Amino acid sequence: MSTPLKAAFLFIAPGGSPSKHKACVTTDEIELMTYAVSNYKHAESLARYLVEHDGIGAIELCGGFGHEGAARIAKAVDVPVGVVRFDVHPGLGGKSGDSIWGGEND
Repeated sequence: MSTPLKAAFLFIAPGGSPSKHKACVTTDEIELMTYAVSNYKHAESLARYLVEHDGIGAIELCGGFGHEGAARIAKAVDVPVGVVRFDVHPGLGGKSGDSIWGGEND
């Protein structure tokens, strides 16, 4: 049996804290860690940590990450980054994360 792919799913939620808001689902083929983050800066930092220290080989981003947010994560790590797309996200008051955090350093 081969080693399962270690992947992470990051979602943005106000007050999201990856140390408190996380879960794991494991199948024979994949170990998927899910983490809540509160903004793009936290997501970048977590993504780098997961790749460098936990062996994460792929990252999926929730629809709350706009184009800018997804680009920031893709630039922060050297693993494939996928994105679930919403033009506006129901969990962010009908906005994209880009309109909340885009262009800022957080």
